[in-house]
Amino acid sequence: MEQLINTKELIDKRYGKPGTESREKFREDAFSYYFREIIKNRRKELKMSQSDLADLIGKKRPYISRIENGEDIRLSNFALIANALNLSIQLTAR
Repeated sequence: MEQLINTKELIDKRYGKPGTESREKFREDAFSYYFREIIKNRRKELKMSQSDLADLIGKKRPYISRIENGEDIRLSNFALIANALNLSIQLTAR
């Protein structure tokens, strides 16, 4: 019989316990990946080029490229991009 894998234990083993520097780096990288994929996929779904999106938010095309390649994004710019792509942002308390 196959052994069940507990994802929490697997992540703890691979990236460290919650609160450790390595775990926080993993979390930040995961969020960055998640957000850039949402932006890139939505832009493509709307058949927009990076230049089209950049023009809508008053930025240059290389900025959009950097965002889609994982560069850190400021919340204010994320809101501009989300609005341009007709995406909503929901913030909740944890």
